Amino acid sequence: MLDPTISVLLLAALTFLSRKPFGEPHVILALIVFALMIPAPAELERGLRDPSFSWVLIPAGLLLLAWPTHTVGPFDKKLLGAWAISVPIAQFAVHRFLALVAPRLLTIEARRKVVIAGASSVGLKLAQRFAATSTRSLHFAGFFDDRGRERLGDLGERAVLGSLGELPAYVNRAGADAIYIALPMASQPRILRLLDELRDTTASIYFVPDIFVYDLIQARIDEVDGVPVVALCESPFYGFNGVVKRVEDVVLGSLALVAALPLMVAIAVGVKLSSPGPVIFCQRRCGLDGSQITVYKFRTMRVMEDGDEVPQAQRDDCRVTRFGALLRRASLDELPQLVNVLQGRMSMVGPRPHALAHNERYRKLVKGYMVRHKVRPGITGLAQVRGYRGATETVEKMRKRVEVDLEYLRRWSVWLDLKILVRTVRVVLAGDRNAF
Repeated sequence: MLDPTISVLLLAALTFLSRKPFGEPHVILALIVFALMIPAPAELERGLRDPSFSWVLIPAGLLLLAWPTHTVGPFDKKLLGAWAISVPIAQFAVHRFLALVAPRLLTIEARRKVVIAGASSVGLKLAQRFAATSTRSLHFAGFFDDRGRERLGDLGERAVLGSLGELPAYVNRAGADAIYIALPMASQPRILRLLDELRDTTASIYFVPDIFVYDLIQARIDEVDGVPVVALCESPFYGFNGVVKRVEDVVLGSLALVAALPLMVAIAVGVKLSSPGPVIFCQRRCGLDGSQITVYKFRTMRVMEDGDEVPQAQRDDCRVTRFGALLRRASLDELPQLVNVLQGRMSMVGPRPHALAHNERYRKLVKGYMVRHKVRPGITGLAQVRGYRGATETVEKMRKRVEVDLEYLRRWSVWLDLKILVRTVRVVLAGDRNAF
């Protein structure tokens, strides 16, 4: 909320100081709403390297919307120019100010001394995070573990302060503020005994389950009627995110379908004249939660294969028509899937749907293959813009594609979807060598 808040506050300040109307009230309201809806890229949120970049999207988007609708007139041009120049400067100044002040604000709180119970793999990862933390309000004292030093492997300079049984006495004597229990879940009796012994201390206690060592999808803490649960593998479109994703699909899908309609009519005529057979090819694919859906494409082959064995298209495939090869190279055969998007069967961005025959084969060979079906399949996806498109002659190629699909599930955001769509256009215009 930082960047849009700066934008709106500067808008109000400049309007007040100039004593000039910025524009019509409805235009101002639309401008504010537009500014608040611009998402900050994840890279900026993490690194604060270019805080003005998100602002560039606001005037660019406004001009894109205002020019064809002839709503530029109500704006005071000088005030608009002053606003456009001052916002990125103010954003840059505020970001840099917070970067300098935030660490000092954190040190106002007393420095906390923490220890880790269990020098396990998750305990070592936690200690590494403590060491990488830039704040000076945290001091990691060391580990407590029942194993001898020779069995603990390479701990670097990190100290082993004693056994688990010695932890309560150490806390009372040395005054540790927080204890992180990083024991394997198989050690439940030891964990319960340790918790019971630590009740006589004032230290804060945190349990770090070793399940977080594994490759999780949208992991989070939740509760069911007051009972805490840990989500290990969840769709990124759970709850409100699902509404956002569906609105994105309907808006972008509708705009794309209207824009592409004349081209789709021309392609339909070309398919009909180039070879005998229907214009649209329907094939059963795996959709959301593994359910069967029907996907539409312009027919590019002389055959209509949709059985238990569907050979993937190869380079110089004899089944592909000459006109179909042209459509495939430009990915124009995928355009009818915009209808699938509006139907709710597919999404603009997501893992590409595979034929049912391919699903049955690879789900047995690639670990985590079916997890990619926790979201609607997409017309394009992260794997496609990274080059994992086309035939998968080896299981390793499919494994790489699935890894990128799962990365999309972990990282999803509206901003990521928009970047994938832009990169898709670049790939199509450049000519995809994997599109047979």
